[in-house]
Amino acid sequence: MLSQMLYWHWLVFGVALMVLEIFLASFVVLWFGIGAVVVGLCQWLFPALPFAGQLLIWLLASSAMAVVWFRYVKPRMLDKTTAGVAREALIGESGQVIKVPVDGGRGMARFSVPVLGSDEWEFICEEPVALGDRIQIREFSGNTLIVAKAR
Repeated sequence: MLSQMLYWHWLVFGVALMVLEIFLASFVVLWFGIGAVVVGLCQWLFPALPFAGQLLIWLLASSAMAVVWFRYVKPRMLDKTTAGVAREALIGESGQVIKVPVDGGRGMARFSVPVLGSDEWEFICEEPVALGDRIQIREFSGNTLIVAKAR
């Protein structure tokens, strides 16, 4: 019976494997499903293809697609951002002074949009600021912001 697989058997098998991928989310079964569809198309074009040849095409096509996916495509899709990229996006964000720095110490600022998960941050400012002044982020220094008065 297996030696008499028709092209549509491979197509149904391939689609079933691709549907199974929805529930597994591993991106492995998908490539075997696509490989089965490739075999179905090959057998449709060449109906005298022996079963051993069908299996060989299925294994080679599936393996080749899986290797290409895991070795070349997936690594390029990974998020390659570094911690500094988020910092660059926050430079220039403005907030309001809620605690004035005393004797060259650190003040406290509140931001309307959370900055790196917090809406209140300690800050250092080279120029004098008063309660309620608007400030802008110029740089990060550890867990402290370096700010300047907003103009």
